Amino acid sequence: MTEPVPPVFVLVRPQMGENIGAAARAMWNFGLDRMRIVAPRDGWPNEKAVAMASGAGRLLDEAQLTETMAEAVADCTLVLATTARPRGLTKPVLSPERAMALAAERIAAGEKVAVVFGPERAGLENEEIARANAIISVPVNPVFASLNLAQCVLLVAYEWMRRTGEVVHELREPGGSEWANAEEIEKLGDHYEERMAAAGFFFPDHKAESMKLNLRNLWSRMPLTQADVRMLHGVLRQMVRWKERG
Repeated sequence: MTEPVPPVFVLVRPQMGENIGAAARAMWNFGLDRMRIVAPRDGWPNEKAVAMASGAGRLLDEAQLTETMAEAVADCTLVLATTARPRGLTKPVLSPERAMALAAERIAAGEKVAVVFGPERAGLENEEIARANAIISVPVNPVFASLNLAQCVLLVAYEWMRRTGEVVHELREPGGSEWANAEEIEKLGDHYEERMAAAGFFFPDHKAESMKLNLRNLWSRMPLTQADVRMLHGVLRQMVRWKERG
């Protein structure tokens, strides 16, 4: 069975080599390596693009060069055009998130998908957007909707990674120590409860149980490492020693 091919990113009439290189970096950041370039203003190959690509030069070496957008997307069954401006064309308008979800569905079904980006100054022409099946519109500030080419590539590539890769939405690492287990947290609670009771903290009596419960809840709510637990034990011991010396 043929492995699904990730979407190709098509840069139409890019004006600056630096932006082509930055777009290549953005693509490779998120595992995309199929670039097609349509009629670059400053010709091809472009030394400034190579310099800006910084580690993603392979994408530029393997990029396909065409004269027209029609040639660049000829083998694709789903073409998504990025634009920030309403064009008066009757087409679905998708967020980057929805667009990449659709792209993943179509690619899983064996189809080829292209995402098309226009030139920096004015974006895609209506004739080019007319060849697309849907529009990708990034929700940006309406009074300043202009996105740099590489920024737009980065946003869409990130949504592709979110849809198809493993994205860790929250990660907590214990650093140089292991996480404290329930028994260690329990003993820490016992230690504090014992010393605070001796100091008369749990007053008045009718509130003592709820105060102890809140304290236990505090310890269990905190992501403590074994080093944290040892330090908190040490803090309390030192305070008791200081009190006894006084």
